[in-house]
Amino acid sequence: MERGLIGQGGLIRGLLVGLLAGGHVLIEGVPGLGKTRAVNLLARICQLRFRRLQFTPDLLPADVVGTRIYNQHSATFETVRGPIFANVVLADEINRAPAKVQSALLETMQEKQVTIGQESLPVPTPFIVFATQNPIEQEGTYPLPEAQLDRFLLKLRVDYPAAADEWAIVRLVIDEEELPAVRELLARHQVEALQAAVRGVFIEERLIRYATELVHATRRPQEAGLELAPYVELGASPRASIALAQAARASALIDGRDAVEPDDVKAVAHPVLRHRILLTYYADAEGVASDAIVDQVLDAVEVP
Repeated sequence: MERGLIGQGGLIRGLLVGLLAGGHVLIEGVPGLGKTRAVNLLARICQLRFRRLQFTPDLLPADVVGTRIYNQHSATFETVRGPIFANVVLADEINRAPAKVQSALLETMQEKQVTIGQESLPVPTPFIVFATQNPIEQEGTYPLPEAQLDRFLLKLRVDYPAAADEWAIVRLVIDEEELPAVRELLARHQVEALQAAVRGVFIEERLIRYATELVHATRRPQEAGLELAPYVELGASPRASIALAQAARASALIDGRDAVEPDDVKAVAHPVLRHRILLTYYADAEGVASDAIVDQVLDAVEVP
């Protein structure tokens, strides 16, 4: 992927963790940083069916999941499947979609199925939603509900590349007419095999306890000796503990190990927890970000 995406090693690793763990990924960054390009390249390398959805305020649920149409020749209603029926779905600018569209997407993300009329249809496997959003522009957007944010395994933040990397990006793209050719390294069944391998990565009970203690500290920080009550309105849910273990397993497999180490849990703590901690208005006023809360939690909870 680095042949077609320069200076975004953190993004590439985060996408791989999400793919191998089988979890959805929210990507936040200003326009022009290669978010869409990265997901497209990943889908092509893995030979997965890719669909890009540009979310807009006038989008309807039927535009995403599909609908029922009347066939005059057969005098019956037929189901027309929407673009959500793919292996890799890129929900571009997801926070521009209204609540009804987000609700339809929520069912698909959680249940891996789509309801059209009275019929429930399973989506292809593997199925992963990569969603992007712009953290700066808020006009005409609909904030994602907490229930939907919690469905994302990871939230990745993409920053500007270094000056040398930006020079290389310009040299790469300036005469480009289409995405660069990449080797198709995996097939769909191999991706599923890797996901099964992640589930087979060994994680000790002490590390499962460590993951749950990290999440518990976001809910009851005073028990961990942290004075975070003025800043945290709502801590992470038990789903965050599961996500920490899943992502840590995928991180270990990427590094070529068959067992999880404490550093694996710490490495995925920020992308797993940052979108699951609801901050107070006081925290916003003081400029305290969720990453700073995660930093304090990691410092306070003893590593086994």
